[in-house]
Amino acid sequence: MITNFFIPELNNHDVQELWFQQDGATCHTARATIDLLKDTFGDRLISRFGPVNWHPRSCDLTPLDYFLWGYVKSLVYADKPQTLDHLEDNIRRVIADIRPQMLEKVIENWTSRLDYIRASRGSHMPEIIFKM
Repeated sequence: MITNFFIPELNNHDVQELWFQQDGATCHTARATIDLLKDTFGDRLISRFGPVNWHPRSCDLTPLDYFLWGYVKSLVYADKPQTLDHLEDNIRRVIADIRPQMLEKVIENWTSRLDYIRASRGSHMPEIIFKM
């Protein structure tokens, strides 16, 4: 998928400032996968075994795992696509319709939850850094 779809699709866009972040699933962090991603993103790869090592259950990924992907999936499948073309069209449309204001609100909500957790537990959880 990376070789046949993802990287060719990226070639259609300016990715010089784009960062790539993924979880630590074994299939995502195989040496061949990391090497392909390093070739494309250089030091802008955030991944287990990547230039920027990232814990697989990082709280920074949680807004994606527990909000964004569920939100996108609910809209992509709302009209029950019956063909791959229809599914791909839905994915492209839904992603294109996501506005920066929504993402900012998600980050704001998640950050306030982490602030509450830090205060209530007295923990020294790391600060969240979001690159936009």
